[in-house]
Amino acid sequence: MSIYSLWGALEIGLIFGLVALGVLISFRILRFPDLTVDGSFPLGGATAATLISAGMDPFTATLIATLAGAVAGMMTGWLHVRLKIMDLLASILMMIALYSINLRVMGRPNVPLITEPTVFSILQPEGLSDYIARPLMLLLLVVIVKLALDWYFSTETGLAMRATGSNPRMARSQGVATGNRILAGMGISNALCALAGALFAQSQGGADISMGIGTIVIGLAAVIVGESIMPSRRLLIATLAVIVGAVLYRFFIALALNADFIGLKAQDLNLVTAVLVTVALVIPLVKQRLRGKGGR
Repeated sequence: MSIYSLWGALEIGLIFGLVALGVLISFRILRFPDLTVDGSFPLGGATAATLISAGMDPFTATLIATLAGAVAGMMTGWLHVRLKIMDLLASILMMIALYSINLRVMGRPNVPLITEPTVFSILQPEGLSDYIARPLMLLLLVVIVKLALDWYFSTETGLAMRATGSNPRMARSQGVATGNRILAGMGISNALCALAGALFAQSQGGADISMGIGTIVIGLAAVIVGESIMPSRRLLIATLAVIVGAVLYRFFIALALNADFIGLKAQDLNLVTAVLVTVALVIPLVKQRLRGKGGR
């Protein structure tokens, strides 16, 4: 595997680290099975690409794309909290709606950004190759987001959100507005996914209507792989674990697709993902059995 492939895997892994952090909030903290991610990720890419191609500053376009994802997530929460629609069904409805919305935003199936300025091209230091500069910039951003989430979930509002996911009945008895906490959590989760989509579109040179297919599976894979490698009840470690899981996931994918003796191709990506997630799910069971045998 070439050095370019390694840096490319790191770059994509860090972008999906943002997705993994969003999935961690919805699936682990709020216990909300959210499939909106498959729609909010391309929403971020579509919004950013469309605005940048129209001449808008890439930073403003990325911010607007992030806010669009937050609105999408809050709409999913609103369907569940206010209209009492089952959480999984609410997310499916929003995911389906976002497919049409994304087409409306772009006006066509894809929007190229090859000749347009991006946040990466503007911030790239002189004398440093883009394939090295982009991962370094993304690493800095992911670290900032991780630290911000660690701080937020240590505040009173963040602890109330964690309590909402752990035991909503107890949280309500303590005066926590659980409905509002769900809306806020879903907004933050999908804002991170949309931010990842906006950065992905700028990194890959455009947005495409199909770029969100399987995003939730990748996010879950990152969470599961990270938790298998770095199991901990502390949120500080959990946020780090999912980022590491996302990067390792992309390295595994790059290794599998670049290993000639395995014979895998790009169309085998979903198969590799399924196998990887299965292995990650089985590892804890194997560990428990080994511990049980060791204790006898």
